[in-house]
Amino acid sequence: MAATVVFAGKQSLPKSVQEMAINGDEPPQEFIVKESKFGPKETSAISIPIPIIDVRLLSSEDELEKLRSALSSGGCFQAVGHGISSAFLDRVREVGKRFFTLSMEEKEKYARAPAVTDSEGYGNDVIVSEKQVRDWNYRLALDVYPQHRRKPALWPQNPSDFSEMLDEYSTKIKLLMDVLLKAMAKSLNLEEGCFLKQFADREMMHSRFNYYPRCSKPDLVLGVKPHTDSGTVTILLQDREVEGLQILIDDKWVNVPTIPDAFVVNLGDQMQIMSNGIFKSPLHRVVTNTEKLRMSVAMFNLPDPEIEIGPVDNLIDEKRPRLYQNVKDYNVIHYKCYQEGIVPLEAIKFVQHSDQN
Repeated sequence: MAATVVFAGKQSLPKSVQEMAINGDEPPQEFIVKESKFGPKETSAISIPIPIIDVRLLSSEDELEKLRSALSSGGCFQAVGHGISSAFLDRVREVGKRFFTLSMEEKEKYARAPAVTDSEGYGNDVIVSEKQVRDWNYRLALDVYPQHRRKPALWPQNPSDFSEMLDEYSTKIKLLMDVLLKAMAKSLNLEEGCFLKQFADREMMHSRFNYYPRCSKPDLVLGVKPHTDSGTVTILLQDREVEGLQILIDDKWVNVPTIPDAFVVNLGDQMQIMSNGIFKSPLHRVVTNTEKLRMSVAMFNLPDPEIEIGPVDNLIDEKRPRLYQNVKDYNVIHYKCYQEGIVPLEAIKFVQHSDQN
């Protein structure tokens, strides 16, 4: 049985996404895409090149300029030359898929709690608004750094090598995250540690295994509705074969192609805040597929919720005034805003007060 989510006195749907996918059921109205502020409603997309950054070359001025250009325009790139083997990436994908093919009873052992503030475990999004459009997916979300935040009871014992794999993968991605954060700072002519300093040595990393079952109405239902990420940097390992990720560029949805050994790197809102709007947090979504299921693995870098972050002082001047307020626990603000149809970054814009003398 699927976990029950309660909102406004109403229970969740009688069938889970997985059950509806297996039976080929017509998706209920709660899943149907509606008009919103977050990009065009159409599920069609165009194909244009997504920047490719070679991590091995980030000590060069040319590659740093490519990085700065990619992040100040689309906010997204494909990372190659990261040093993680193809065989290991395939193992990550394979172990994730084995978990999602387990029985519902087995997966429910790791079910997430219904509270908005508790994002860990297996399940769907918590329902926080009657306006909320539901996503056609299942997720397994787990904190991985710092290690004392891990909840061993939520780490699957089946597959038996899941914990070992995730621990090793997290270590590799943490190293890559730090390299990218330092390079991003250098690309703006800042001290390479200036973004990391805002975390006050309380940097966090969150993993999310995403499972998108087949859907009978891909023209009406999304795997994930349009959103920006709430953290600083997201590193996504796509499905090796099945595409589905789309990013909004110039008010058009663009397909992000699958490159088997590359990571899709996109920025989150808190990096847009820290860069005072120079770097962009891209709007993106995931479409569904009638023929094939899809699985991806996202790793999110973010500050501890008790840490206050804001625009870097050196990026504020008369030509570019402060754009955003300092903020704590932005993740909760971000989630509630999106489910209620509000652009999160608009809610924390810095209002300039002029003297009335």
